[in-house]
Amino acid sequence: MYDLPSEDPEEPGLPDEFHALQPGLLSATLQLADYPEGNYFTGTDMNLYYDVHHQGWYKRPDWFLSVGVSRLYDGHDLRLSYVIWQEGISPFVAVELLSPGTEKEDLGETQRRAGKPPTKWEVYEKILRVPYYIAFDRYSNRLRAFHLQAGSYQPLTLPDNKLWIPELKIGIGSWNGAYQGVERLWLRCFDEAGLWIKTPEERAIASAKRAAAETQKAELAAQQAAAETQRAELAAQQAAAETQRAELAESALEALKTRLRNKGIDPDSL
Repeated sequence: MYDLPSEDPEEPGLPDEFHALQPGLLSATLQLADYPEGNYFTGTDMNLYYDVHHQGWYKRPDWFLSVGVSRLYDGHDLRLSYVIWQEGISPFVAVELLSPGTEKEDLGETQRRAGKPPTKWEVYEKILRVPYYIAFDRYSNRLRAFHLQAGSYQPLTLPDNKLWIPELKIGIGSWNGAYQGVERLWLRCFDEAGLWIKTPEERAIASAKRAAAETQKAELAAQQAAAETQRAELAAQQAAAETQRAELAESALEALKTRLRNKGIDPDSL
Protein backbone atom coordinates (compact mmCIF):
# COMPACT_ATOMS: atom_id res chain seq x y z
CA MET A 1 0.00 0.00 0.00
CA TYR A 2 2.82 2.41 0.85
CA ASP A 3 4.56 1.88 -2.50
CA LEU A 4 1.56 2.43 -4.78
CA PRO A 5 0.25 5.94 -5.51
CA SER A 6 -2.94 6.86 -3.68
CA GLU A 7 -3.88 9.51 -6.23
CA ASP A 8 -3.10 10.58 -9.77
CA PRO A 9 -2.36 14.31 -10.17
CA GLU A 10 -3.56 14.12 -13.78
CA GLU A 11 -7.02 12.95 -12.71
CA PRO A 12 -9.64 15.50 -11.66
CA GLY A 13 -10.92 15.41 -8.10
CA LEU A 14 -14.45 14.65 -7.03
CA PRO A 15 -16.80 15.79 -9.81
CA ASP A 16 -19.38 17.35 -7.48
CA GLU A 17 -20.46 17.71 -3.86
CA PHE A 18 -22.94 14.85 -4.15
CA HIS A 19 -20.06 12.42 -4.68
CA ALA A 20 -18.59 13.60 -1.38
CA LEU A 21 -21.79 13.52 0.68
CA GLN A 22 -23.51 10.38 -0.57
CA PRO A 23 -20.78 7.88 0.39
CA GLY A 24 -20.67 9.44 3.84
CA LEU A 25 -24.36 8.70 4.38
CA LEU A 26 -23.90 5.07 3.36
CA SER A 27 -21.01 4.63 5.79
CA ALA A 28 -22.81 6.50 8.58
CA THR A 29 -25.88 4.24 8.37
CA LEU A 30 -24.02 0.94 7.91
CA GLN A 31 -24.54 -1.50 10.80
CA LEU A 32 -23.63 -5.15 10.26
CA ALA A 33 -25.09 -7.64 12.72
CA ASP A 34 -22.51 -10.35 12.05
CA TYR A 35 -19.42 -8.16 11.81
CA PRO A 36 -18.11 -5.98 14.64
CA GLU A 37 -17.22 -2.42 13.73
CA GLY A 38 -13.49 -3.15 13.49
CA ASN A 39 -13.99 -6.12 11.15
CA TYR A 40 -15.15 -4.40 7.98
CA PHE A 41 -13.99 -1.49 5.86
CA THR A 42 -15.73 1.07 3.66
CA GLY A 43 -13.78 2.96 1.03
CA THR A 44 -14.78 6.18 -0.69
CA ASP A 45 -13.21 7.27 -4.00
CA MET A 46 -10.13 5.25 -3.06
CA ASN A 47 -7.68 3.56 -5.41
CA LEU A 48 -8.58 -0.12 -5.58
CA TYR A 49 -5.59 -2.08 -6.92
CA TYR A 50 -6.75 -5.39 -8.34
CA ASP A 51 -3.94 -7.00 -10.41
CA VAL A 52 -0.56 -7.94 -8.89
CA HIS A 53 0.83 -8.39 -12.41
CA HIS A 54 -0.24 -4.86 -13.41
CA GLN A 55 0.33 -2.90 -10.25
CA GLY A 56 -0.38 0.43 -11.91
CA TRP A 57 -3.94 -0.59 -12.72
CA TYR A 58 -6.70 0.47 -10.34
CA LYS A 59 -10.32 1.53 -10.16
CA ARG A 60 -11.88 4.12 -7.85
CA PRO A 61 -15.33 2.99 -6.69
CA ASP A 62 -17.44 5.83 -5.33
CA TRP A 63 -18.12 3.56 -2.34
CA PHE A 64 -17.33 -0.03 -1.51
CA LEU A 65 -17.67 -2.39 1.44
CA SER A 66 -15.31 -5.21 2.35
CA VAL A 67 -16.22 -7.52 5.21
CA GLY A 68 -13.92 -9.73 7.26
CA VAL A 69 -11.01 -7.32 7.00
CA SER A 70 -9.55 -5.07 9.66
CA ARG A 71 -10.90 -1.53 9.79
CA LEU A 72 -7.25 -0.40 9.79
CA TYR A 73 -4.50 -1.43 7.40
CA ASP A 74 -2.35 -4.11 8.99
CA GLY A 75 -4.38 -3.50 12.12
CA HIS A 76 -2.92 -0.08 12.94
CA ASP A 77 -2.84 2.41 10.05
CA LEU A 78 -5.37 4.34 7.98
CA ARG A 79 -5.47 3.12 4.41
CA LEU A 80 -4.07 5.12 1.51
CA SER A 81 -5.57 2.65 -0.96
CA TYR A 82 -6.97 -0.87 -1.06
CA VAL A 83 -4.55 -3.45 -2.47
CA ILE A 84 -6.32 -6.73 -3.23
CA TRP A 85 -3.25 -8.98 -3.20
CA GLN A 86 -2.36 -7.69 0.27
CA GLU A 87 -5.87 -7.55 1.73
CA GLY A 88 -6.83 -10.96 0.37
CA ILE A 89 -10.54 -10.06 0.34
CA SER A 90 -12.48 -8.39 -2.48
CA PRO A 91 -15.28 -5.91 -1.81
CA PHE A 92 -18.69 -7.45 -1.17
CA VAL A 93 -20.59 -4.39 -2.37
CA ALA A 94 -19.55 -1.69 -4.83
CA VAL A 95 -21.54 1.49 -5.49
CA GLU A 96 -21.09 3.82 -8.42
CA LEU A 97 -22.76 7.23 -8.58
CA LEU A 98 -23.34 7.76 -12.27
CA SER A 99 -21.96 10.79 -14.06
CA PRO A 100 -22.52 11.66 -17.73
CA GLY A 101 -18.85 11.04 -18.52
CA THR A 102 -18.62 7.61 -16.85
CA GLU A 103 -22.18 6.26 -17.09
CA LYS A 104 -21.60 3.89 -20.01
CA GLU A 105 -18.54 2.31 -18.44
CA ASP A 106 -20.26 2.09 -15.05
CA LEU A 107 -23.16 0.20 -16.65
CA GLY A 108 -20.98 -2.15 -18.69
CA GLU A 109 -21.81 -0.54 -22.02
CA THR A 110 -18.21 0.01 -23.14
CA GLN A 111 -15.65 -2.44 -24.48
CA ARG A 112 -12.07 -2.80 -23.36
CA ARG A 113 -9.69 -1.16 -25.77
CA ALA A 114 -6.60 -2.98 -26.97
CA GLY A 115 -3.61 -2.43 -24.71
CA LYS A 116 -5.73 -0.71 -22.07
CA PRO A 117 -6.82 -1.88 -18.60
CA PRO A 118 -10.16 -3.70 -18.31
CA THR A 119 -13.31 -1.65 -17.85
CA LYS A 120 -14.76 -1.02 -14.43
CA TRP A 121 -17.59 -3.48 -15.10
CA GLU A 122 -15.08 -6.18 -16.10
CA VAL A 123 -13.02 -5.61 -12.98
CA TYR A 124 -16.00 -5.85 -10.66
CA GLU A 125 -17.63 -8.77 -12.46
CA LYS A 126 -14.77 -10.91 -13.79
CA ILE A 127 -11.68 -10.07 -11.73
CA LEU A 128 -12.85 -9.08 -8.26
CA ARG A 129 -16.20 -10.88 -8.56
CA VAL A 130 -17.93 -8.37 -6.32
CA PRO A 131 -21.23 -10.06 -5.32
CA TYR A 132 -23.37 -6.88 -5.40
CA TYR A 133 -22.93 -3.91 -7.70
CA ILE A 134 -25.15 -0.85 -7.30
CA ALA A 135 -25.48 2.08 -9.70
CA PHE A 136 -27.37 5.24 -8.75
CA ASP A 137 -28.17 8.11 -11.11
CA ARG A 138 -28.62 11.31 -9.13
CA TYR A 139 -30.06 13.10 -12.18
CA SER A 140 -32.92 10.67 -12.80
CA ASN A 141 -32.91 9.23 -9.25
CA ARG A 142 -32.83 5.77 -10.82
CA LEU A 143 -31.41 2.99 -8.68
CA ARG A 144 -30.09 -0.18 -10.30
CA ALA A 145 -28.54 -3.22 -8.67
CA PHE A 146 -26.83 -6.34 -10.00
CA HIS A 147 -26.06 -9.66 -8.35
CA LEU A 148 -23.20 -11.91 -9.44
CA GLN A 149 -24.69 -15.23 -10.53
CA ALA A 150 -22.70 -17.93 -12.34
CA GLY A 151 -19.94 -15.42 -12.98
CA SER A 152 -22.11 -12.71 -14.56
CA TYR A 153 -24.05 -9.74 -13.23
CA GLN A 154 -27.81 -10.18 -13.34
CA PRO A 155 -30.12 -7.19 -12.81
CA LEU A 156 -32.26 -7.33 -9.70
CA THR A 157 -35.83 -6.22 -9.18
CA LEU A 158 -35.94 -3.56 -6.46
CA PRO A 159 -39.31 -3.32 -4.67
CA ASP A 160 -39.76 0.22 -3.36
CA ASN A 161 -36.27 1.01 -4.69
CA LYS A 162 -34.71 -1.11 -1.96
CA LEU A 163 -32.04 -3.81 -2.23
CA TRP A 164 -31.82 -6.40 0.55
CA ILE A 165 -28.48 -8.20 0.95
CA PRO A 166 -29.28 -11.38 2.91
CA GLU A 167 -25.66 -12.43 3.36
CA LEU A 168 -24.97 -9.24 5.33
CA LYS A 169 -28.46 -8.77 6.83
CA ILE A 170 -28.45 -5.19 5.59
CA GLY A 171 -30.24 -3.29 2.87
CA ILE A 172 -29.52 -0.26 0.71
CA GLY A 173 -32.32 1.82 -0.73
CA SER A 174 -33.32 5.26 -1.92
CA TRP A 175 -34.60 7.56 0.81
CA ASN A 176 -36.12 11.02 0.38
CA GLY A 177 -35.00 13.31 3.18
CA ALA A 178 -32.50 15.86 4.44
CA TYR A 179 -28.84 14.96 4.93
CA GLN A 180 -26.25 17.58 5.81
CA GLY A 181 -28.92 20.21 5.22
CA VAL A 182 -29.71 19.01 1.67
CA GLU A 183 -33.19 17.68 0.86
CA ARG A 184 -33.21 15.15 -1.98
CA LEU A 185 -33.19 11.43 -2.78
CA TRP A 186 -30.25 9.66 -1.13
CA LEU A 187 -28.98 6.13 -0.74
CA ARG A 188 -28.87 4.85 2.82
CA CYS A 189 -28.98 1.57 4.72
CA PHE A 190 -32.00 -0.10 6.31
CA ASP A 191 -32.42 -3.01 8.70
CA GLU A 192 -34.29 -6.34 8.63
CA ALA A 193 -37.49 -4.61 9.74
CA GLY A 194 -37.25 -2.29 6.74
CA LEU A 195 -36.46 0.71 8.94
CA TRP A 196 -33.91 3.28 7.89
CA ILE A 197 -30.82 3.09 10.10
CA LYS A 198 -30.08 6.40 11.79
CA THR A 199 -26.81 8.27 11.40
CA PRO A 200 -24.83 9.03 14.60
CA GLU A 201 -26.16 12.61 14.43
CA GLU A 202 -29.75 11.39 14.08
CA ARG A 203 -29.23 8.98 16.97
CA ALA A 204 -27.84 11.81 19.10
CA ILE A 205 -30.85 14.02 18.27
CA ALA A 206 -33.25 11.16 19.00
CA SER A 207 -31.43 10.44 22.26
CA ALA A 208 -31.60 14.12 23.26
CA LYS A 209 -35.33 14.16 22.48
CA ARG A 210 -35.86 11.02 24.55
CA ALA A 211 -33.85 12.52 27.41
CA ALA A 212 -35.89 15.74 27.21
CA ALA A 213 -39.11 13.72 27.17
CA GLU A 214 -37.93 11.68 30.16
CA THR A 215 -36.98 14.89 31.99
CA GLN A 216 -40.38 16.38 31.21
CA LYS A 217 -42.07 13.16 32.36
CA ALA A 218 -40.02 13.19 35.58
CA GLU A 219 -40.87 16.85 36.20
CA LEU A 220 -44.57 16.13 35.62
CA ALA A 221 -44.37 13.15 37.97
CA ALA A 222 -42.66 15.34 40.57
CA GLN A 223 -45.38 17.97 40.18
CA GLN A 224 -48.06 15.30 40.53
CA ALA A 225 -46.30 13.87 43.60
CA ALA A 226 -46.07 17.35 45.11
CA ALA A 227 -49.79 17.89 44.43
CA GLU A 228 -50.58 14.51 46.01
CA THR A 229 -48.47 15.43 49.04
CA GLN A 230 -50.24 18.78 49.28
CA ARG A 231 -53.64 17.05 49.05
CA ALA A 232 -52.56 14.53 51.69
CA GLU A 233 -51.38 17.33 53.99
CA LEU A 234 -54.67 19.20 53.48
CA ALA A 235 -56.64 16.01 54.20
CA ALA A 236 -54.53 15.47 57.35
CA GLN A 237 -55.22 19.04 58.43
CA GLN A 238 -58.94 18.56 57.79
CA ALA A 239 -58.90 15.30 59.74
CA ALA A 240 -57.07 16.99 62.64
CA ALA A 241 -59.64 19.79 62.61
CA GLU A 242 -62.49 17.24 62.65
CA THR A 243 -60.80 15.43 65.53
CA GLN A 244 -60.41 18.71 67.42
CA ARG A 245 -64.04 19.61 66.81
CA ALA A 246 -65.12 16.18 68.04
CA GLU A 247 -62.97 16.51 71.14
CA LEU A 248 -64.43 19.98 71.86
CA ALA A 249 -67.96 18.64 71.39
CA GLU A 250 -67.21 15.71 73.74
CA SER A 251 -65.73 18.09 76.31
CA ALA A 252 -68.79 20.41 76.13
CA LEU A 253 -71.11 17.40 76.56
CA GLU A 254 -69.26 16.21 79.64
CA ALA A 255 -69.37 19.72 81.11
CA LEU A 256 -73.14 19.83 80.52
CA LYS A 257 -73.62 16.46 82.16
CA THR A 258 -71.59 17.62 85.16
CA ARG A 259 -73.77 20.72 85.59
CA LEU A 260 -76.91 18.60 85.39
CA ARG A 261 -75.63 16.19 88.02
CA ASN A 262 -74.75 19.12 90.26
CA LYS A 263 -78.42 20.13 90.03
CA GLY A 264 -79.55 16.62 90.92
CA ILE A 265 -80.51 15.66 87.41
CA ASP A 266 -79.33 12.38 85.95
CA PRO A 267 -78.28 13.22 82.37
CA ASP A 268 -78.53 9.57 81.33
CA SER A 269 -82.27 9.60 82.11
CA LEU A 270 -82.97 12.47 79.77
